[in-house]
Amino acid sequence: MMKVLFQQEGSSFSINIMADKDVQKMIETHSSVLNGSFRQVEMSEAMRKRLERSNYVFSGLKTFHELNEAFPSLLDENGNRKTFERFLNDVRKIDETYNSNYLRAEFTFVQASAEMAAKWERFMQDGDRYYLQYRTAGDAKVRPTHAEMAGITLPASDPFWEDFYPPNGWGCRCSVVQVRKSKYPATDHEEAMARGESALELDKKGMFRFNAGMEQKTMPDYNPYTIKRCKDCDMNNGKMELVFVPENELCAACKLVRELAKADAKQTRAAAKPLQGTIIRNTHFHHDVNITGTSIREWTNQPHKHFKAKNQMLLDINNVFSNAAYLGTTDNHKGIKRVVQSHIFEVEVSGEKNLLIVREYDWGEYVLHSISDSPELYNKIKKE
Repeated sequence: MMKVLFQQEGSSFSINIMADKDVQKMIETHSSVLNGSFRQVEMSEAMRKRLERSNYVFSGLKTFHELNEAFPSLLDENGNRKTFERFLNDVRKIDETYNSNYLRAEFTFVQASAEMAAKWERFMQDGDRYYLQYRTAGDAKVRPTHAEMAGITLPASDPFWEDFYPPNGWGCRCSVVQVRKSKYPATDHEEAMARGESALELDKKGMFRFNAGMEQKTMPDYNPYTIKRCKDCDMNNGKMELVFVPENELCAACKLVRELAKADAKQTRAAAKPLQGTIIRNTHFHHDVNITGTSIREWTNQPHKHFKAKNQMLLDINNVFSNAAYLGTTDNHKGIKRVVQSHIFEVEVSGEKNLLIVREYDWGEYVLHSISDSPELYNKIKKE
């Protein structure tokens, strides 16, 4: 990625560099790392895709900051352009800061957010049938501020959960559980809000006052790589056409990252449309496999470490599938109704082992589903 930055002409940083394939690869790789924090967490496919999209946008804005911070290092103390070797050596500290130090905290926070988002999704199935109760990890490491909220018990519909649903900070291990109304009395709403305000008093900017399940995001819109006004931006609500992008590099970069994420999938879907209704075959698998509109949509929407290469593979799916190694079957690991089992094939994307998934339905049809770069799923299948 730094080679791309080094080759940039001009005296000012251009956000168009974000569209470069190597920069995109950096974003996709970083996003994939964050996605790996919750691969084993059970949630709906819709929730998972929204959380993974949140990771992509977050990773894009983080990459923008890395590039922007590295740009001034192109010139030496006399204003002359450095050699690439000197430039790379000077920016290695940025890599260590962003992709080692910061990433550890971000990975843990994303993992906690995803787990709590999955819980929220399950809570919503019961509505206010139960109360929700705030709980800490209950050990000596619990922050006194978070301990202030321990035991707060309220209906899921109470506004308290919009601002004080965990995680409530970096490294927060707090959780929320359902409890029976007959066993636990509800906390007074005003008292709960006062305890919440006191607990997050040090969060002056209000960065952590969000509910990952409600917003279906792993990171709040206002985070270390954005600004406070991002909390109210229509772009974060998917209303791109309503957004006025001012003379602000961050806003322009944010819009570009979101457009790039949509554009590649959209272009691939359009190019792959003639595949709908066709059949693909594999010499080691004695069933015709159908490609449906859902196949194309699932494939292109699937987050992936090598997002563009994965989408490009769909356009050559006949050759890809015919040469894929058949690994066998696994149970319906996603819990989808009427799916008897999944048939798994091994393929390579950018030199890395991936799994191509075909679903067998109870009415006898075999349908191309998607592709996965999950190492956990790959190891599980190989063991089976």
